[in-house]
Amino acid sequence: MSGRLTDEKAAVARPEGPERLHRALALACSVVGAAVVALDGTVLTIAQPLLQRDLGAEVGQVQWTSTGYLVAVASLLVFSGRLGDRFGHRRVFALGALGFAVASAGIALAPGVGWVIGLRVLQGVAGALLQPATLGMLRAAYPPERLGMPVALRTSAIGLAAAAGPLVGGALVGAYGWRAVFLIGVPPTLAIALLCLAIPAPRRTAPAGPGALDLPGACLLGLALACLVHGLVTGTPAALAAAAVAALLLVRHERRAPHPLLPAGLLRRGPVAAGLAALLAVSAALSGTLFTATYLLQDILGLDPVHTALRMVPLALLMVLGAPVAAVLQRRIGARTTATAGAVLTAAGVGLLGWPAVTGSALATCGSAALIGAGFGTVMVTATSVVVHRAAEEHAGVAGGLQQTAMNTGPVLGVALASLLIASGSALPALAAVAALAVPAALGLPGPHRRPAADTPAAP
Repeated sequence: MSGRLTDEKAAVARPEGPERLHRALALACSVVGAAVVALDGTVLTIAQPLLQRDLGAEVGQVQWTSTGYLVAVASLLVFSGRLGDRFGHRRVFALGALGFAVASAGIALAPGVGWVIGLRVLQGVAGALLQPATLGMLRAAYPPERLGMPVALRTSAIGLAAAAGPLVGGALVGAYGWRAVFLIGVPPTLAIALLCLAIPAPRRTAPAGPGALDLPGACLLGLALACLVHGLVTGTPAALAAAAVAALLLVRHERRAPHPLLPAGLLRRGPVAAGLAALLAVSAALSGTLFTATYLLQDILGLDPVHTALRMVPLALLMVLGAPVAAVLQRRIGARTTATAGAVLTAAGVGLLGWPAVTGSALATCGSAALIGAGFGTVMVTATSVVVHRAAEEHAGVAGGLQQTAMNTGPVLGVALASLLIASGSALPALAAVAALAVPAALGLPGPHRRPAADTPAAP
């Protein structure tokens, strides 16, 4: 018995040549796709003021270059994941990457702000296609027990891109203008898409997802998320009410649909729901904190953008370096303990930033930022691994879409909460409470994996 278990472990650890190639390609696609999307979001913020002046746009129009993208990507993530389950994650990823590259190049050549907004919406559609596929490909390529480190590398790439974005974007805008920032992602996305198309996909070892795509469910979910994001960004009560109505209709439809968009039992699995809740809480807390900290450091303390960014560097650094550590801890002590520790670190870091004595000290601010980065990266790696791992392989795309929906909706919620409370000075305590909500969610994740003893004798 022990000899057979040893052989099976060795086969998983040392995959054959073709399988090794497909794993490497899946990891490359996941890292490049996630990094390009993260980089695009950060450099846009740097480019928007110059874009407004160059194109003679109004503030509301410039805001829609961000809002249009957010609405498009949030409304289509789950359905895009379903497309990957049905037609193959690599195909959907290649289509999304090509679309992202084309839309990015188009924005760089746009003659007016209307074109920029339209192409940003198209870019959001393409981003929605490739993001769930980055996780679906990992789930299909790696054994469930080895998903932690690939997810950690993907998380590190996101952190690195988010940290480099303002620096790279600022340099490009200063040297070549705002159009240059949209060309950054064109070569890598184009190259990885062509590589996906050039290498034949492996034969499926798991059944494809259900044939029916549940278009009514996709429309209702997309409408609910689009209205929610639009309502939070613009503060429109009618949009929030429409989101609530669409959500109720979606629940009613999904209960009756023969092939629901959200597979029966997926969200009922405790670890999946707990992982999504933890991701929603920490992503909301992180984005709201960054928004509030920027206001405090620049408008209250009078720091310039460069010194403000330098005080937040430890956040990105600890996120990059801590993600692989989180993967190792998850395998050793379990997802529950690892994610709970990460949630506590995140809440502590956000809470400390709410103290004037902390924000008034560069060293203390850097320390708080480091706590947030380490905690956020830990929760992101652990919860994402659980969500993707616990989903059946034929539903990996939907699980990836739900994970990305949480990661895209959380920041909108966090910034909306911060905007509401920042004038009263209670934004950071409230955001610390939001981060603390990830603690009970993390307690719902699985504990340490108990491996059967290798020398257990076979039954007579």
